[in-house]
Amino acid sequence: MSPALARDFADYAAFHTTSGNKACHALGIPVIVLASFALLGQVPLFTWGGFTVTAAEVTIALLTVYYLRLDATLAGLMLVAYVALDVVARLLSPAVALALFVFGWILQGVGHYVYEKKSPAFFRNVAHLAVGQLWILAKAVGRA
Repeated sequence: MSPALARDFADYAAFHTTSGNKACHALGIPVIVLASFALLGQVPLFTWGGFTVTAAEVTIALLTVYYLRLDATLAGLMLVAYVALDVVARLLSPAVALALFVFGWILQGVGHYVYEKKSPAFFRNVAHLAVGQLWILAKAVGRA
């Protein structure tokens, strides 16, 4: 883990100390990512080898490049998770995706304002929108 990622994780963790908030994020963040991929998947960009590349795949590529700078192993694991979420996201209607997106953000609000009593970390550092996803994965695989 790079020093930058260790620093980001420590900062992010300071905003996620209660078990209720952690549980809301463990469910809410993957739901938001899934829904985001479904909505971004509605924006076709080009076709390559018979596969329509959408804004979702471009977002996955950009996030993966960002994560590679921080930790190659976690970036690889996140890429696998993103591909799986993207495959499922392509099956969702925009209405379902929007409902899931709202539900995921409600969970984030409950976590921060009911359990943590502290505003989200991304209010102070927008990079935490990406760091939070990696932190959830790192926690799941015992790397955070």
